[in-house]
Amino acid sequence: MAGLGAMALGPALPAAATAQGHTALALQGQAERVSLRSGTAETPVWSLGSGDLRFKRGDILDVTFTSELPVPTALGFRGLAGVPAAEPLTSRMPLAAGAKDTFQIPLRHAGTLLCDASLLGDGGERPVRPRAVIVTGTSPMSVDRDEVLLLEEWRLRADGTAIPAGADPKDTTPIHTVNGKSSFDISAPANARLRLRFINASPRSVLAVKLENIDVRVMAIDGQPAEPFLARNGAVVLAPGNRSDVFVDATGPAGTSLSILLHDGTQARNIGKLTVAADPPIRPAPFAPAPPLPANDLPAQLDLRAAIRVDLPLGTPTDWVRPVDFKPSIAPAFQAKAGRPVVLVLTNRAAAATVFHLHGHPFRVLDRLDDGWKPFWLDTLAIEPGQTQRIAFLAEYPGRYLIEQVATDWAAPRLVRWYGVQ
Repeated sequence: MAGLGAMALGPALPAAATAQGHTALALQGQAERVSLRSGTAETPVWSLGSGDLRFKRGDILDVTFTSELPVPTALGFRGLAGVPAAEPLTSRMPLAAGAKDTFQIPLRHAGTLLCDASLLGDGGERPVRPRAVIVTGTSPMSVDRDEVLLLEEWRLRADGTAIPAGADPKDTTPIHTVNGKSSFDISAPANARLRLRFINASPRSVLAVKLENIDVRVMAIDGQPAEPFLARNGAVVLAPGNRSDVFVDATGPAGTSLSILLHDGTQARNIGKLTVAADPPIRPAPFAPAPPLPANDLPAQLDLRAAIRVDLPLGTPTDWVRPVDFKPSIAPAFQAKAGRPVVLVLTNRAAAATVFHLHGHPFRVLDRLDDGWKPFWLDTLAIEPGQTQRIAFLAEYPGRYLIEQVATDWAAPRLVRWYGVQ
């Protein structure tokens, strides 16, 4: 992770339809095959379909989830704010093969989300591919292109088949794809503004994405608007499940090609390029630097004096269970009254960096003296070995929500607990 910090894209299927103010969303767990490397057979995987799903803030999704997979499946949405009825394991039990589940999701916040069905997939038969979910605001920012770059990591055997996370990666080769392809190339006229939504869909690895020789302005992290800032050296670092929305302007003479690099902590790989097209410039000059994205009505201040404080050690199996062993009767990690701020003290006692993910509520990373917080919200945070981080959030939505942790090791198990808001 330290090395990454220093270094500092299939058609959509018609899965949604609108009626009477609600939007129907049909998702299906299904088997498919993808081509990940030339010269080898296609890789069998499980998926939720192809292409990103796009909705508007304020939509209410009437979700129908069916599974054709031969194993129990739990559907989750990373970045979803306060929808306990959609929570896997705490509210929605794993879906058996051939079964169907229905529930509603109110989309309270605009942003970049991730729909995933891999919660129970550690060490299973096949990897499970996630799907991007984009929720646009009522007053969207002016951009000329809005593109998703879903970064996936695969561990391939010699025969071209891929193993899921949670399995021993011995004798496998790491492969990375962007939107299921080996590279992502995009062309835009001079002075065009692009919104690139980077999603780290690797189940275990921290990744960095770098655009060379261009200003990369970070506008949102984990689906929530941030105070805009320039990424150091044009690179954004993403823990597994992190999302980062950036604005870039296509500048330079026609034919200018800007490399897109991916770094997994060991080496950098070229995964695409941004080319300035030979078309006439789209405007005489680039846009001025963008103001912050419209807010999602999160609290401007957190009164930490009134917060409940909870020590939550990571990297130790005590009180944490694998998702397949989770039972709703397990005692919660903590409970809070609705409207109360919560401070979690996260100490990583493992020998590897550990990724923490909080369902239901975005959080702030606190300064070391608890006298302020970083100017962005997160739902996922990677913590170095031996490091302690303090985070804070407003317990706004009553219900039961999961907490996840996993080490940045392909074979490491994902572990879960839950918390309650009353």
